[in-house]
Amino acid sequence: MRAMFFRSALLLLVAITFGLTGCVSTPPYTYHYIPGWTATLNNGYADAPPAAPPIVRDAVAAGNEIIGKPYRYGGGHQNYYDTGYDCSGAVSYVLHSIGRMHTPTPSDELRRYGESGPGRWITVYASQGHSFIVIAGLRFDTGYGSGEHGPNWLTRSRPANGFVMRHPGGL
Repeated sequence: MRAMFFRSALLLLVAITFGLTGCVSTPPYTYHYIPGWTATLNNGYADAPPAAPPIVRDAVAAGNEIIGKPYRYGGGHQNYYDTGYDCSGAVSYVLHSIGRMHTPTPSDELRRYGESGPGRWITVYASQGHSFIVIAGLRFDTGYGSGEHGPNWLTRSRPANGFVMRHPGGL
């Protein structure tokens, strides 16, 4: 009788643990301006913050290089330098430009990129069907913006349910 009670209690504990881990979600992206530490927008282009290390300034510059390119499914995957970009193609372009990616990577595989959790300067948000990157607090995304599609810098908050946060080591 006592063994059956403990086994039932253990099964209940395991069920609760699995249930609670399913409730954990990635917090939404929200832009918070911190003078000197957060990138800012200037006519659709990002300005890196003065405190940013050179590699972060290079990442911002890389994002700026493809602003205005149209959204194109599969864009940026055959070649980093393309006429249009999809979400993961744009993220891959930025990471490649700073030497942190060697092969264009689809969103689902970005879920395993780099190190787990948010980075200090750069965070990749990836789900099975979408990805975006936050550099010095500013979101670089191809969607969930002001109706424009293609790579853009955005300050608009964005839900992140179903996304994981990853980051390049040391950033």
